[in-house]
Amino acid sequence: MLENFYYTYVLESLKDGKKYTGYTSNLPLRLERHNSGQVTSTKYRRPLKIIYFEACLSQQDAIKREKYLKTFYGKQFIGKRLKSYFTSQEE
Repeated sequence: MLENFYYTYVLESLKDGKKYTGYTSNLPLRLERHNSGQVTSTKYRRPLKIIYFEACLSQQDAIKREKYLKTFYGKQFIGKRLKSYFTSQEE
């Protein structure tokens, strides 16, 4: 990962199929923390896999993007963006 970036990311639970959206400055470490049970909101939904991420130039941008992706329109955006991925997983 590149330094001085913030990442907005979407995880999918392999246990229940639900998604979690967040942001971080260290994506590999954050994913490790999610999967080791150190994040309360995903502790009981492990294991998780990253299905989408974006790099942002500032923390403020990453927070704004995270908030957007959690909205109805943001969830639609992610769904459209990942449509081909989810289609190929069904085969």
